Amino acid sequence: MMKEIRHESVAPTRTQRLASGGEIDAHRHDDHQIVYAGRGAVAVTTDAGSWVAPATRALWIPAGTAHRHRAHGQLDLHLVGLPVTENPLGLDTPAVLTVSPLLRELIVACTRSPDDHSPPQLRLRAVMLDQLRVSPEQPLHLPTPTDPLLRELHDILSADPADNRSLDELGRQIGAGARTLSRRLHDDLGLTYPQWRTQVRLHHALVLLADRTPVTTVAIRCGWSSASTFIDVFRRAFGHTPGSRPTA
Repeated sequence: MMKEIRHESVAPTRTQRLASGGEIDAHRHDDHQIVYAGRGAVAVTTDAGSWVAPATRALWIPAGTAHRHRAHGQLDLHLVGLPVTENPLGLDTPAVLTVSPLLRELIVACTRSPDDHSPPQLRLRAVMLDQLRVSPEQPLHLPTPTDPLLRELHDILSADPADNRSLDELGRQIGAGARTLSRRLHDDLGLTYPQWRTQVRLHHALVLLADRTPVTTVAIRCGWSSASTFIDVFRRAFGHTPGSRPTA
């Protein structure tokens, strides 16, 4: 659970640069917010789990959601505040969205001149809202387990995503059978063990890539048998190869 949550009545619209490892402490605001990393990757954590978004994705943070940010790689962070009456996505929970080249440029333009309320800027904002309405939601959420046994398992995998032991072997370490852990994974997270492990590995891979770790090294550190296997899984998850992300 997050402690000492700062309250902000208005979600800011601005561009902010953070060094790798830099953080914005836990806070919440009365407005919705779009969070976009033009360079690097941003991790957003809530009590429900964490989301990591590279430059082809943006994060939707609904009004009232307590969250904190962490930079991976040199981060150009674009924040767009939206009044609570404006919810182009119709979502009341955090989500990851696909960012098209057009939406990317609109977000950057809106955050470059946040105090510009001229008719041309308002029209850009209106087009941005239209683009948000048609942006597909992506399954990049890494949920936080509530079950104590799964939290132990999560800590093991997070410490070493390359740990290739079977669920039965891991279960012996934490004192639970594979069948019990599989059932709890399904009940708590709605995922199988391979699905969950892949999510953990992909999130870790995004962090390493943001720090410019070579693709082959990322594949090894995250437990894939080869760089080609990692690239294939990454492409299916994100729609592009690990080395082809745009820069701001």
